[in-house]
Order: sequence, then C-alpha cells, then structure tokens
Amino acid sequence: MLNATASRGMSKAPQRVERPWGWYEDLLEGEGYKVKLFLVFAGQQLSLQRHQHRSENWTVVSGQGQLFCKNTWHDAQAGTTLYIPLGVLHRARGGQSDLVVIEVQHGQLLQESDIERLEDDYGRVIS
Repeated sequence: MLNATASRGMSKAPQRVERPWGWYEDLLEGEGYKVKLFLVFAGQQLSLQRHQHRSENWTVVSGQGQLFCKNTWHDAQAGTTLYIPLGVLHRARGGQSDLVVIEVQHGQLLQESDIERLEDDYGRVIS
C-alpha cells in the first residue's frame, strides 16, 4: 500500500528533464525509493556511472538497445530487466530505436548528485 506522501506524488504531472542523451521524469517517490521513466535516443547512451547511495532496477518498456552492468553488455527490448547493485558501473544505450526504461531506485540518498560519471559522450565527467 502506498503511503500518503507517495499518493500525493502521483497526482502531480511529472516534469520532464531534458538531457543530451534523451530525457527522464520522476514519477513517484517515497521513503527509501524513487521511480523514474527515462528515454535514451537511438544511437545515444548514458554516461558510464555508479552510485554510492542507491541500487537500481531497470525494466525496458519499449524500444531496443543495450544495458551494461558488471562488465557485460546485455541486449535489451521490452520486458528486459536488470538489477544494478550499489556501487556497480552501469549505462544504457539506445539501439536502432529509442530505449524507454522504468527505473526503481532504492536507498537513503536518491538525488542526481549521487551520480559518479567515469566516461561521458557529452563532457560531463568531473576529475
């Protein structure tokens, strides 16, 4: 059952945040979890990244591409799921079509500041 905070969060329209690789929307948030929807444009990819304060579960809802986790690339299409443990390098890449993914984060710090980028096609790695 959703708590009152999560229920209120569902009534607001999600705000789309544009990124060079696509976009994301925060859909739902509660104590220790956040649910996002993100789209990676065909031929684009997220930065190679890890998080110190959260794990993630990704479920592909449409499109196709590849998901990277634990030094392995996985082909991805609707229905593909991936668990990303805390601290593990990961990224997503759009293939011949845009890749649309639901992301469920679990942890105590669920903010964009918890992204450590190791490689990035758009110059966002901070040394």
